[in-house]
Amino acid sequence: MSTQDDTNINVADGVDHQVAMVMDLNKCIGCQTCTIACKDLWTEGGGTDYMYWNNVETKPGEGYPRGWEESGGGWTDDGSERVAGEIPSREDYGRPWEFNHSEIMYEGSDEPLRPREGAEWGPNWDEDQGAGEYPNSYYFYLPRICNHCTHPSCVEACPRQALYKREEDGIVLVDQERCRGYRYCVEGCPYKKVYYNTVSKKSEKCIFCYPRLEGEGPDGETYAPACAEECPPQLRLVGFLDDEDGPIYKLVEEYEVALPLHPEFRTQPNVYYIPPYAPGQHTEDGESVDVDRIPRGYLRELFGDGVDQALNTIERERQRARQGDDSELMELLQHKNPAKQYRLGVFDDD
Repeated sequence: MSTQDDTNINVADGVDHQVAMVMDLNKCIGCQTCTIACKDLWTEGGGTDYMYWNNVETKPGEGYPRGWEESGGGWTDDGSERVAGEIPSREDYGRPWEFNHSEIMYEGSDEPLRPREGAEWGPNWDEDQGAGEYPNSYYFYLPRICNHCTHPSCVEACPRQALYKREEDGIVLVDQERCRGYRYCVEGCPYKKVYYNTVSKKSEKCIFCYPRLEGEGPDGETYAPACAEECPPQLRLVGFLDDEDGPIYKLVEEYEVALPLHPEFRTQPNVYYIPPYAPGQHTEDGESVDVDRIPRGYLRELFGDGVDQALNTIERERQRARQGDDSELMELLQHKNPAKQYRLGVFDDD
């Protein structure tokens, strides 16, 4: 990595600026609108039926693909060597289901809408199960895309150098002309966000909607990725990590309340999360007690040791806001101004 002259942020060698996203998990309602927006735009062709470049999974839960957190990949603790990973089976992603639409809509059946057969696993299969026991059960939703890592193990894994980081913004892409479908990238990504297309025999992945960032739409305007723009609660901020006047820099570097997922994989993700907070636990009599409903230990497993400081900072700033004091952090987390929520043109003149 190298430090650019005009920023305190380390970006990858050969990359001018690093695009990044912050997702506030406290706003996610699990509606999957982001998932469908991405699916409709990028993965409707042959061989992509099982792909969800953007998915939303329930935590605690096995996720998509099933058991991805234990499938290996990434780097050793000192970041010097890649860790061997596994290629998920097709069953772990889940197969498309046939539903009984025709019976219900055209044949007068009064059966409930349901898959015909073979529905044994799929994305967010364990939706809303969570963990804990009544009255203190808990769960939350975790949206996931490619992290466009600063130290991507998928890039290093490819013997053909088909995967690369774009110089202008650090987006990780697959050169379809160079890819030979070896799938070392699928194995190497610890987040399992690279997919193999069985029709084209090549790897595919989230492209951070770069054509939208470049204004290649019909009206020539710049848009944030579809998963962000279409989100009903607008939980995502999009910009550059090294934009020191932007909200992403402030949330990640200044307030340190936006954290990477599984930092122990050592790939340095550029998608960050505001960790979830929840009301305290209740006794069987319904009295509130000062015990975290979502165990801190579980959140540390997901977001690292920084989660304690992050949640403490958020709670402190919430208290300031309740008392009528100004809080830049609370304004950042509640801001609804798209011009600040999506800061994508700040380096256009470079």
